[in-house]
Amino acid sequence: MKNLIGLSLIAILTLLIVNNPLTERYLSQLKADSGYIAAGQNVLYNQIVQAAEKYSIKPQDAKIDRVWKAIPGYNGVKVDIKASYNNMKKDKNFDENKLVFEQIPPKIHLKDLPPSPLYRGNPDKPMVSFLINVAWGNEYLPSILKTLKENNIHATFFLEGRWVKENPELARMIVDSGHEVGNHSYTHPDMKTLSSERVREQLINTNQVIKATTGKQVYLFAPPSGGYRDEVVDIAHSMNLRTIMWSVDTIDWQNPTPETIINRVIPKVHPGALILMHPTESTSKALKTLIMEIKRKQLRIGTVSKLMDEERIIKVNDGKINLGKDKDTE
Repeated sequence: MKNLIGLSLIAILTLLIVNNPLTERYLSQLKADSGYIAAGQNVLYNQIVQAAEKYSIKPQDAKIDRVWKAIPGYNGVKVDIKASYNNMKKDKNFDENKLVFEQIPPKIHLKDLPPSPLYRGNPDKPMVSFLINVAWGNEYLPSILKTLKENNIHATFFLEGRWVKENPELARMIVDSGHEVGNHSYTHPDMKTLSSERVREQLINTNQVIKATTGKQVYLFAPPSGGYRDEVVDIAHSMNLRTIMWSVDTIDWQNPTPETIINRVIPKVHPGALILMHPTESTSKALKTLIMEIKRKQLRIGTVSKLMDEERIIKVNDGKINLGKDKDTE
């Protein structure tokens, strides 16, 4: 008799729990949290899974290239299937533009590599950088800064320490415009022939005067005229300075016509390009066209630090997603 009463109570409690709206809400939440897919949504879910296979790209480790020296890593990418499904389930329609991507960092980063100069960014990153070495050319800096601002471009200005000391207002103007600054030695010597002590002196003095004048700590170093030996790179590395070279040269110090600079640079521009220039009249007049032509090549323009970072650029144009590299060429 007691057993019958006990079974009856269990049956009644079970009915109450099943018919309780709070229970239904709890179960629904469990389904949502676990990524539960309703039978009618299987087609949508499968479409997302297929897209995930299409857009999956492995990350690229930073490496030392025999020709280009240090090459930054580049994030891989995968589709977040659950987040993408939640983005589309209300409309119950697959929409490629509503895919949610997750970036996958590489295992080896630039900081993990031995000291080595950097001549270009990752060749699959659709971005370039302007390197503007400043030791003279004061009269053309305002025009260059104006053009960069009008086009919403940030560049990296490598400043000679002696120049900063003599032109603090111009140095602050560069920083106040949102540009990155780097070390270009103190007196523009041939770093390749200097003693170790003199190399350190050049780098330390320049870092100090830039910091005192602009408030910015410097992490990049561009050797004057590109002159260095391995020891110079090692010393810079010990001071947390990465040595930066270039892959495209305007040769603007020869005062060519603006058209010559454009014809010299644009055919050679490539993803990851580091473009060397100075504050010259030729560059100030060619800069706007250079920016337009580089953008026409579907390349972004950013600072050296931005070019070196591992973030993958994901672009959506006319409803088509461009991850910067086709999976089949991996």
